[in-house]
Order: sequence, then C-alpha cells, then structure tokens
Amino acid sequence: MCSNGQEAKCLFFLAFPTSLERCDVTPDFRVIRTRHVNSPAFSSGICSSSPLMNRTQLKRSGILRMALSDSGTMDREESGETFLFRATRIAAVVALYWFVSITMVFLNNHLLDNKDLDAPLFVTFYQCVVTVALCWFMQLLSKVWPGLIDFPSVKFDLKTSREVLPLSVVFISMITFNNLCLKYVGVAFYTIGRSLSTVFNVLLSYIILKQTTSFTALLCCGIILGGFWLGVDQEGIAGSLSWTGVCFGVLASACVSLNAIYTKKVMPAVDGNIWKLSFYNNINACVLFLPLILMFGELSQLAGFSHLTDLNFWGMMTLGGVFGFAIGYVTGLQIKYTSPLTHNVSGTAKACAQTVIAVVYNSSTKSLLWWTSNMLVLGGSSAYTWVKSLEMKKRPHTVSEDSDKEELLPGNKVNQGV
Repeated sequence: MCSNGQEAKCLFFLAFPTSLERCDVTPDFRVIRTRHVNSPAFSSGICSSSPLMNRTQLKRSGILRMALSDSGTMDREESGETFLFRATRIAAVVALYWFVSITMVFLNNHLLDNKDLDAPLFVTFYQCVVTVALCWFMQLLSKVWPGLIDFPSVKFDLKTSREVLPLSVVFISMITFNNLCLKYVGVAFYTIGRSLSTVFNVLLSYIILKQTTSFTALLCCGIILGGFWLGVDQEGIAGSLSWTGVCFGVLASACVSLNAIYTKKVMPAVDGNIWKLSFYNNINACVLFLPLILMFGELSQLAGFSHLTDLNFWGMMTLGGVFGFAIGYVTGLQIKYTSPLTHNVSGTAKACAQTVIAVVYNSSTKSLLWWTSNMLVLGGSSAYTWVKSLEMKKRPHTVSEDSDKEELLPGNKVNQGV
C-alpha cells in the first residue's frame, strides 16, 4: 500500500519533459531504476495497522490529506509545510498545466489554420528553433542565478547529436503529424483524432518488446477503438470529417509510442538528462526540417505570404514555441507534486474541458452520439490508466535497468501539439 508512495514521485519520459527525480519509470508507472529513499513515513511505521487506527474514524480533511500525500509528505511536514500550503500548490500546478496545455492547442490551431500561409512544416520548424534558443537562455540564467534556476550546462557535441538522431527522426514525425492532425480536424475533434496512442502502445509492446497485455487492459483499448470509430462516423454524418486529418492523427499516435521506445534507448547518450535530450533533439529537428520545407515547396508559400514582416505574426509564432517549451516543464511539475496516475487523470479531464471549450467557442452543435464517442475515448483511456496502475502494484516495484521488456507510453498526453 504505502510502498506505492515512492512511485508517485517518479517522472516518465515525454516529448518535452523536465529532469527526472529519484527514479525512472516506464509510462505505465513501473519503476526501472530506483534510488533508495529514506522516508520517515516508512521508518516510523506509519504503514502498519494498529487497533487504535482501526477504531479511529478518519475525518474528511484527513482523507484528503492522505490523498494528496506521497512518500515525501512527512519530510515536507517536518520542513514546515502545512497541508493547506501543499493543497494550494497542487491546485496551482494543475491549473497551470491546464492553462498551458489548452492555450498551446488553440494557439497551434490558429497558426496552422492560417488561410494565407499553408506551411505547417515551417511553423513546426520555427517552434523547434525557439525551443533551442530557450535552452540556451535557460542555461545562461542558471549561471547567473544558480540557486534560483536549475538547468544543465549543454555544449553541442557532434557525436552525441548522431546518437540522438534516430529519436529525432521519430520526434519530427510525431510533432509534424500531430500538428497536421490539428490543422485538418480542429480542436473539437482533436481528442478523438489523436486517441489511438494507447492502442499503439499495446500493439507495439507486443510486436517490438514481445509483451502481452491483460484482458482487462485490452478491453479498455476496445472501448477507445469503439469511441474512435463512433466519432469518425458522427463527423462523417455531420459533414465535417477530414480523412486526411484522421490519417495524420493515427500516424501521430503511432509515433508517440515509438518516441517512447527511442527516448529510453538514447537517454544514456545524454547522461540521462531530459533537458539535454530536448536540446539535441530540437537541434537535429531544425536541420532535418530544412530539406522537408524545400521538398514540399513551403519556401514559395513563405515568399508569397503578405504578413511575413508583420511583428504580430512572428510574435504569435514565437509564443507558440514558448508554450511548446513550457508544456514539458509544467507536465513534469504536475507529476512531481501529484503522481503519474493523477497526471493522466488530469490530462483526461483537461482533454474533456478542451473539447467543450472548442465546441462552445465555435458555436457548434454536436449530436448525443458525438459526445458519447468522446466519453468512450476519455473513459477508456482513464480506465486503461487505472488498470495498469493496479497491475503495477502487483508486480515487483524495482525492475532491472537493463530490462528490454518495458511497456510504452500510454499515450495521449504531452507533445508539441497536445
């Protein structure tokens, strides 16, 4: 029971995550590498049951306190942090994650839906350039204020860049297909269009890692698939279906799962530091995007764009890159102060709110079956997360770091387009 608290402090790999803390876990929350944590919560015997504990009825505030606690709770209490302070901090972090994630989706949709500029590759390329610039800037700030800002010192190394290159190829495919999906299907249908990451997680776990999945987890995937097809059907009936956008969404979902595999493989090349990985990943992406921009004729689109010298346009483009960089930080922050499971629940709720906001903003009218498809997708994803967390509790909490049998990213959470 209480040993699960340590897992709540772990961070998993994302497209733009923050640095890891205490241990590495697979996205289905299995611990790969654990560093010993001396927690008073364990040494004091708080996990053991006692007659007094059984006879005492917990107050609601106590239950909430336990729900918000993890293995580091006792440490924070000893350091003078009150329950109200921790609860307020968690609420603020979750609210910040929702704001950054939802704003980024709508901002990217606005940039990609520009009728005067059909250059999605260039938009994505520019966001990668902004991310690289921000990595340099954060590195500079960490030297000026070392006690306030913690960011690794990164110097470009060609050998490391080559080792990260396979991941970079998957990475640019992921963010490109993701943004193209958002461009063609819009924000309202985006949750459904990009909903198959969990299904690809299970599929690629079997094909590449030879891992089987429990029947209950497969049932959750079946619910997601049912919601996906129902959503596609309802969009078709409404006359707003874009098969191009759906195809890009499916490809993006597959690339999200592949990105999890290659992230794990190349982490040793960057000393296990996720910010270094982001730095090299985005530098490689900037180089790889250049021939693609030429190949797809986007330079001619840029040359004929009437607002190319408009500061408002470049301001929006830069803001999109800043939010793309920030989503990794706030995602890691939310996991750090809650847990991976809570992060997934929060992401699911965020996706639901995002869909409702998009429908209201566009003054759209959706059928009951359309809303049912969204609920199936979100409900299936939440159920899958819950099932995997229960299965994780039954397994040994520490798995060898060199283990090749490791499940992939469950999916639909964070990258530049989410």
